[in-house]
Amino acid sequence: MKFSLASALVLPALVSANDVREIHQARQAPASASASASAPATTAAGTTPAAASAVSLTFTLASTNPTALPLSEIASGASTQPTVAATTTFAGGTAPTFLSSAPALPDISTILPSSYPTLDKTPPTDSDEVKAWKEEVASSGITIPDIAPTVAGGCPANLDAVADTSRCWWTCTGCAADDDVSECPDKMTWGLTYDDGPALYTGNLLNYLDQQKLKATFFVVGSRAISYPALLQEEYMAQHQIAVHTWSHPPMTTLTNDQVIAELGWSRKIIKDVLGVTPKYWRPPFGDVDNRVRAIAKALGLQTSIWTRISPQATFDTGDFDIAGGLTSSTQVLNNWENIIGNATTIDTGFIVLEHDLFQQTVEIAMDYILPDALAHQPPFKIEPIISCLNQPLGNAYVETSDNSSSSSGCQCIMCSWRPTTDFICSERLWCAEHGW
Repeated sequence: MKFSLASALVLPALVSANDVREIHQARQAPASASASASAPATTAAGTTPAAASAVSLTFTLASTNPTALPLSEIASGASTQPTVAATTTFAGGTAPTFLSSAPALPDISTILPSSYPTLDKTPPTDSDEVKAWKEEVASSGITIPDIAPTVAGGCPANLDAVADTSRCWWTCTGCAADDDVSECPDKMTWGLTYDDGPALYTGNLLNYLDQQKLKATFFVVGSRAISYPALLQEEYMAQHQIAVHTWSHPPMTTLTNDQVIAELGWSRKIIKDVLGVTPKYWRPPFGDVDNRVRAIAKALGLQTSIWTRISPQATFDTGDFDIAGGLTSSTQVLNNWENIIGNATTIDTGFIVLEHDLFQQTVEIAMDYILPDALAHQPPFKIEPIISCLNQPLGNAYVETSDNSSSSSGCQCIMCSWRPTTDFICSERLWCAEHGW
């Protein structure tokens, strides 16, 4: 287990994509800042919401987008800007030629929303699909720790769980498992990620990334994937990495084992139904993960991926999610970004930052300010998807195209027809033998 440098501080409820959820999430602040768990609640801006608009920019940006909106217009309740729909519609059977042995794209016109759970709600656990995924977990050989779910209310409502070091609860203690992906190994490498889409403004972001020849990892919410399948195909065919971000975006440690399985299984399924490939990486909403949730994800073939955290006050979270809800300002988000890159240049590894493509405001702050500033940074950052920053080929992001080179032990892991075989044990994990993939 790996722990952050200090104890976590308590922060207020966040506005999620669908409703207000009480959840703890450490936010970015200068590495020298300090706070106690009894400190008054603040927003990601370090201020009360009413004061957020008064925040001033504390640094000079190296570059901005020539067409950037004024920061005052990247705010809660801002005027709606034009959206970019999927620029290319792919016919079923189109071959993803950039990935060796990748299946052809499915025909998304045949996907029936009625065949999937209700959007933005944790799926039922009694469906035939969930029963099959429960069997998959049970037969994986991975032991699921007997840890009770947490309760709503974040860290203050779960003091026993916070004190239980065997739980390794990243959210409230900063504990990361040894194999959690939270940084890139090479210094000055940025693992570029966007959560919660695809959504209305994802197309705008994709256009900008294409113009700048940048690739990213998109952590996809299943309920958004079924709503915008053409955008998801465009992300994939543009050679961005696609990964799982659950079906309805709940705090995962509050769910039962079966609910965790349902959230991951349905998100994994809709991504495969749209793209033809099965992601091998996932990110817990709010970073809310402990050893029980990690083990279930691993049993489903998913590698836990979070973001860089060097102390409770220095997590590499821009706070961009809170602009749309009025909990912070775009100016404060840029100050958070400045603190992130200040810390990033002092650590010995690369880094991963939490950003989102769900809202107009999150996309605008990324395209107009954060990415131009990063591209102009000296010394330069190497900006790439998580799979690339881990020095792995893009094919290793998916079950069907993986060459298994991500296994440091040299043992191979292949999910064979959605079930692992049980040929041998390697590094305390059950791997399955290769079946001609």
